[in-house]
Amino acid sequence: MNFEVGSIVEGKVTGIKPFGAFVALNDNVQGLVHISEVSHGFVKDINDALSVGDVVSVKILSVDEDSKKISLSIRQTQEAPAPAPKKERRPGGFNNNNKKSSNNNAQDANKGFNTLEAKLKDWLKESTDRQAQLNKRLKK
Repeated sequence: MNFEVGSIVEGKVTGIKPFGAFVALNDNVQGLVHISEVSHGFVKDINDALSVGDVVSVKILSVDEDSKKISLSIRQTQEAPAPAPKKERRPGGFNNNNKKSSNNNAQDANKGFNTLEAKLKDWLKESTDRQAQLNKRLKK
C-alpha cells in the first residue's frame, strides 16, 4: 500500500516512547507520531494521551522511501480549539489602586482621539495638582 503525504488514515498504536508513539498503518507499515503532534495542547506525558491498542486517525506528514520512515500527526486531524479570549487591559497603566487616576483615564478613553499637545496640557495640569496636594500634606 502506498501512503501519500497529506492523506488521513486510521492506525493502531503499537508502542509508546517518551518522545512519541508508533502507529501501525497496516500489517507491514508503521509510522511515528512525535509527542508534539499528539494534541493541540501541551503533552507532558504521552501516556496520559495515548495507550497501546488505541485506534487513531493520523495525517501523513512525510514519507522517507530510503529509510522507510513515516512521520504522522494526530493533532492535524483535529480541529484547533478556539483561542482563549484576551484579557481586557485597563487604561492607565499597572496601578489600579489609584481610583482617581483610573477614573480620569477611563474618561479620557471615552473622549476619543486627542492630540499629543492636548494630552500634554492635561498631564501637566494633573502633575501640578498632585504636587500641590503633596505640598499641602507636607506643610501640615
